[in-house]
Amino acid sequence: MDLHFNLREIVTASMVLFAVIDIVGSIPIIINLRNKVGHIESGKASVVSAFIMVAFLFVGEEILKLIGIDVNSFAVAGAFIIFFLAIEMVLGVTLYKDDEAETASIVPIAFPLIAGAGTVTTLLSLRAEYYVENIIVAIVINVIFVYFVLKSSSKIERLLGKNGLNVIRKIFGVILLAIAVKLFTANINQLF
Repeated sequence: MDLHFNLREIVTASMVLFAVIDIVGSIPIIINLRNKVGHIESGKASVVSAFIMVAFLFVGEEILKLIGIDVNSFAVAGAFIIFFLAIEMVLGVTLYKDDEAETASIVPIAFPLIAGAGTVTTLLSLRAEYYVENIIVAIVINVIFVYFVLKSSSKIERLLGKNGLNVIRKIFGVILLAIAVKLFTANINQLF
């Protein structure tokens, strides 16, 4: 098996996943959950979300083939989802709303907050452009970061403040918009 580790791909995939997972922007949700249920199992949530992401990275394409959809079509659809996630982040509007959770174990932290629809869609979109091993490294980097954010969410909130969190969210929203456009243009040509 020939490995194709590429630092540029790892950094780009890491930034894309960081923006889509938006764990820093989710700190208010995490703090709200912590206040409701008391304790969040950071390690368990991180490991389960990593498992979901890696599993979908490998099995997701097979599932698509089973239902007759190619990766390029999925990447274009993913570009739309990433676009709408970015619009939510930049404009501060909510286009999609989940039901509120009663517990903060695996659901809703690992799924759908960390490894939700946007993340798994992004993974398959990335797979259309990057080598799998680089995406796996990007997943590991993000899961480690997610773990530390979950562990220290109260400290981060105090450090950044509400305005700091909003600025970070908007910056990554603009990055996501650019990524959505790139994914769309790179894969739309393959469909025709």
